[in-house]
Amino acid sequence: MSTDQTGTRQMKVHDLLGIGIGPFDLGLAALAQPLDDVDAVFLDQRDGFSWHAGMLIEGTTLQVPFLADLVTMADPTSPYSFLAWLKTTGRLYPFYIRESFYPLRAEYDQYCRWVAEQLPTLRWGRRVTAVVRVADPAPSSGEGGYLFEVTAETAHGVEKYCAKHLVLGTGTQPRLPAFLAALEDGPGGAAGPVVHTSDYLPRRAELAAAGSVTVVGSGQSAAEVYRDLLEGCGTGPGEHRVDWVTRSPRFFPMEYTKLTLEMTSPEYTDHYVSLPIEQRDVLGREQRNLYKGISGDLIDDIYDTLYRKSALGAEVPTTLLSNTEVVAARFDPAGSDPAGSDPDGADPDGADGAGEYVLTLRHAQLGTTAEHRTRAIVAATGYAASVPAFLAPGLVNLDARGRYAVRRDYTVDDDGRIHVVNGEEHTHGVTAPDLGFGAWRNSVILANVTGREPYPIERRIAFQQFGLPDGGDGPGRGSTRPAEHPTDNEMEAAR
Repeated sequence: MSTDQTGTRQMKVHDLLGIGIGPFDLGLAALAQPLDDVDAVFLDQRDGFSWHAGMLIEGTTLQVPFLADLVTMADPTSPYSFLAWLKTTGRLYPFYIRESFYPLRAEYDQYCRWVAEQLPTLRWGRRVTAVVRVADPAPSSGEGGYLFEVTAETAHGVEKYCAKHLVLGTGTQPRLPAFLAALEDGPGGAAGPVVHTSDYLPRRAELAAAGSVTVVGSGQSAAEVYRDLLEGCGTGPGEHRVDWVTRSPRFFPMEYTKLTLEMTSPEYTDHYVSLPIEQRDVLGREQRNLYKGISGDLIDDIYDTLYRKSALGAEVPTTLLSNTEVVAARFDPAGSDPAGSDPDGADPDGADGAGEYVLTLRHAQLGTTAEHRTRAIVAATGYAASVPAFLAPGLVNLDARGRYAVRRDYTVDDDGRIHVVNGEEHTHGVTAPDLGFGAWRNSVILANVTGREPYPIERRIAFQQFGLPDGGDGPGRGSTRPAEHPTDNEMEAAR
């Protein structure tokens, strides 16, 4: 707090305020920390940092190399790098001898917690309830005469903050299809739980004890849960049945080829942003295997586990169904038809009438339907971004579908002072959720805040071009400079 010439106490004005502290905003806080011209503060409603705690299954790894940490791709000399954490904790040589670029998920979470503990700009236990514009009592050139006032509830009362720039890092939330959400809130009976993968580990024992579990969904999370449950899959005492149903046409691997990886580049992002909104929505669905596929090693491990379990001639109580969508679900409290629990007609765990979930399955190619019975469900149905309700009306620009209308420089307001991280997949494509591109995006944000480049921003890193050579096709299509604004088509939709 400060006092003006009239004696009125003024709220401290921060240069930058971040809402939500996931890996991307945590990386931004780490990069902002050594900058003398950035006074930053970051708020989060949780009590401390936690990264996908429900999916820190033992042995699982990141799908990106360790260089995709919070800071290295912007500042390889940063004291907040993954290698710095390894050195501090005495694990650098073991990691070196391990000879793998891919850290364990649990390691990455520990690393992020270590960084969070060192940053004095993080404020935990602050639930943001309102963000509005207020008049700037001492307006500076180029700031538009206003500030952002942020209200946050804490265990000790209400706090207010003021800032010149905002970063919305509220991230994505678990997504459940309506019919599974209804089951989650339903009677349950003696059946097991219906959980999203984000809550898997705390419920794992309960899931296994149900006797039969069905994993619904695709991608790495579904594969990791299926592989974890597969180890206890069997017909003996304490064992269970596990099935996997996905509407994807196959259990597809994430594509790691180098020219494809160049799509996580500034140039491809320029190209993607320049496309009409309708075309981007189509591409978003078509490019799922670029960042929502399964690690090839994990696919092989699942097959090898199935092979090992079946090698002695015993039947493995599991079914993998691709091209199959769950179109409806209900709860049968009597569990009256255990013989229908799987395609082979076997009772999942030998107990009748214990209560079951009945899933209606539809095969995309055949057009046929069938019922599948199970006593527990894990929904690997992904996450979705949304516009927070705490934002005052008109504060950010939205497209015709109610999503952020994100400009190339990650801003969502007319004055370029509100940034979004990991909420721009529909506008920026595969780089939005990519951990390896987070430091680049944060470099752009800090350049916007400071009016300089504290961390050099690479404009070209790819060998290929994603449009025709320069010839009047506009920024992002063969051009070396980023597209600064959304297309006219998108701006019209935003209005």
